[in-house]
Amino acid sequence: MRKASNWNQPCPNKNCECHGQINQNNISAVSTYMTKSGKRRIFKCSKCNKTFSETRDTVFFDLKTDEEKVIMALKMILVNVGITGISFVLNVKKDTVLVWLDRAYQKAEEINRALLKELPVTQVELDEMWSFVKRKISNKSKDKEPESCQEAEDGRQWIWISYAQEYRLILAMVVGPRTFETALSLIAMTAGMVLGVPCFFSDGFTCYFNALIECYHQIKIFPKTGKRGRQREPVKEPHPELVYGQMIKKKKNGKLVEITYRIKCGAERLAQLGLKIGTSFLERLNLTIRQSLAPLKRKTLGYSKARENLKKQVIFFQVFYNFARPHMSLRERISDSDQRLK
Repeated sequence: MRKASNWNQPCPNKNCECHGQINQNNISAVSTYMTKSGKRRIFKCSKCNKTFSETRDTVFFDLKTDEEKVIMALKMILVNVGITGISFVLNVKKDTVLVWLDRAYQKAEEINRALLKELPVTQVELDEMWSFVKRKISNKSKDKEPESCQEAEDGRQWIWISYAQEYRLILAMVVGPRTFETALSLIAMTAGMVLGVPCFFSDGFTCYFNALIECYHQIKIFPKTGKRGRQREPVKEPHPELVYGQMIKKKKNGKLVEITYRIKCGAERLAQLGLKIGTSFLERLNLTIRQSLAPLKRKTLGYSKARENLKKQVIFFQVFYNFARPHMSLRERISDSDQRLK
């Protein structure tokens, strides 16, 4: 029996004193077993005497399919291949691909919770990208209105994105109708990840400003005047450090003819920071997402049939974009001294 100090395997038992810690000399390799993907080890923790598989808490745990096939399916999701196409190429059922996607989505959520927190972001770009689920007009829409209501799971479902362009980092992604409630969900998720109050920039969509005030505000209490009548109720005012700017584009015959900039709050702080209002980085990201996910292609038959499945693909892409996809614009120049050392 060998001590697995070099396995980098943490104990998965939450009641163990070494839970989540690696290289504590508490893990031993006790046995092996064969799978379609090769030999796998079983480890044992000396602190709690619990045994666990090498693939425990991974996407591949307790799968009877070859790991290479699962990886291939997940890669194809990220390169604009629909679920139906994946099932045909790999000769598996669509439900099986959706199960693999669900596993990847759950791990992506864990990665987001672990890594996307306390980020020193100075500016955040906000935007929403049109899509639809099952049909273009929801069955719950009154008088066949094009926009879906908050309760609808079908019809128009927008992909809401907050983006930190200085780090090329997607902070939050939400799938939902174009309503204030969905905008508030996006802002609340973003506020829980960043430090302080960053500057926010978006297009002219009105719901963003109210959602920002809901998350970043101070209460203004009016003093008593001594006059007859009911005293004024306290109101929410924008946080003193909140900066929100809008870039409104006016088009004619499909061509851009005018750009108007509006500063809704925080003009002084915006001038001190020397930042410019813009959403160009996020708009370029929108194209990248549409080229990567099959349900978001324009004029496609591979649209999602359920909003939850679209959400899983979007979150899975978010983690891939943030932590696995190479970003050429984030390269650092190597000095001549470093090149000579090599």
